Amino acid sequence: MSNKIIFIRDKLNSISPSFCVAKWQQVTMHLQTGHTHSCHHPQPHKIPLLELEANPSALHNTNFKKLQRKSMLEGHRPSECDYCWRIEDTGSLSDRSYKSAESWATPHIDLIKDMPWDADVVPSYVEVSFSSVCNFKCSYCSPQVSSKWMEEIERFGPYPTSTNFGNIQWLKQQDAMPIPHKDENPYVDAFWKWWPTVSQQLDHFRITGGEPLMTKDTLKILDYVIETPHPNLNLSINSNMCVPNVLLDKFIEKIKIVCTENKVKQFKIFTSADTYGKQAEYIRNGLDYDKWLSNIRRVLTEVPNCTFTIMSTYNALSVFQYDRFLVDVLAIKKEFYKEGMPHSALILDTPYLRWPAHQAVFILPKSLIEGMKAQAEFMYANLQGPENPHQGFFEWEADKFARIYQMLVDREDSKEITEEQKDFVRFVDEHDRRRGTDFLATFPELEEFYTTIKNKI
Repeated sequence: MSNKIIFIRDKLNSISPSFCVAKWQQVTMHLQTGHTHSCHHPQPHKIPLLELEANPSALHNTNFKKLQRKSMLEGHRPSECDYCWRIEDTGSLSDRSYKSAESWATPHIDLIKDMPWDADVVPSYVEVSFSSVCNFKCSYCSPQVSSKWMEEIERFGPYPTSTNFGNIQWLKQQDAMPIPHKDENPYVDAFWKWWPTVSQQLDHFRITGGEPLMTKDTLKILDYVIETPHPNLNLSINSNMCVPNVLLDKFIEKIKIVCTENKVKQFKIFTSADTYGKQAEYIRNGLDYDKWLSNIRRVLTEVPNCTFTIMSTYNALSVFQYDRFLVDVLAIKKEFYKEGMPHSALILDTPYLRWPAHQAVFILPKSLIEGMKAQAEFMYANLQGPENPHQGFFEWEADKFARIYQMLVDREDSKEITEEQKDFVRFVDEHDRRRGTDFLATFPELEEFYTTIKNKI
């Protein structure tokens, strides 16, 4: 456990036992639906158009979010931040501490403490999704985030789970239907009005999706930094790295300029896979695992200054071949290290899936998550250090994974089959019917678990 992280935790707690810099300095905006949240853990909330018309910074500074900030300063735990509270209640360090220890966050701790709780803040870390256009249908994604998901739900309706997973009627009731990619979007318009102010004070800017390489606004941002260099900016773009070659070629052409001519401080690609091979392809429908690895290697070869972060959302389908996935991750770390390189070519970030609950790892009994211990041990056995700088796992990467395992082994198994477990079976049955997949052939490790539940439905 890093001494720096412990120091930051103690500094935060000296202000308030629930204080977190991310509530002020980080924002994730889903412009296709007009939603915002302070980081990627809380559920997003709607940006009122009346607030936005008066103040484009309401993309981040909504009245709702300001009230959550006030609650934190008073020592209360906002319920939307339960991801961190659950981890802290096990005695572990949460992202409240990890995020607040980042370079974009730490310098603002004292400033935030002294400012009015309802002040408009210019964030230092901005994530934005311009559109839901996407060529994937990841199993735990949803129609408001993926246009492919929307096409499927419009054809077949929601999944037959107790929650009506994928129900666009619910989206309509929540005013969360995505604005089609080609239509006029007032939230995107507000972003470009706010951008001149935000861009001058940014430490980190990240484009999410949908699939960002399929949107014109992503190219507009790249053209902007090519024309207007930002030497202190860390620029990041999400990509599933399985887009058509013509789009990948155009993307590589632009990021070569960005990186080789030092238009920004650092350029990073965030990509995702949640386990190895065919099991990863089942989770992320549309993924070609081998092509994904090949395209990562292609970018790292052609744009050496670029780095990758793999967002590996650990879920019930991740467990069984994650060891083989870790071998692939470690191989890339070693393959693309160059002597004297000040950073790792690839970072592994492992959050755990919370929603949909029917695919969260919590549905599995302890007997089925035993392999996680060996996976954590593999990471600790292959840590980077003075003898192999940036070629192994960082201790914080291993710690972040190990804390998920610890949280799982500390809980009590349910003595009865839960509704979430029944929903899991309902979901994979329907998934196979709609998408032509074969769950039991892909996950033979779950056959007994599946059959036991199936017989109770």
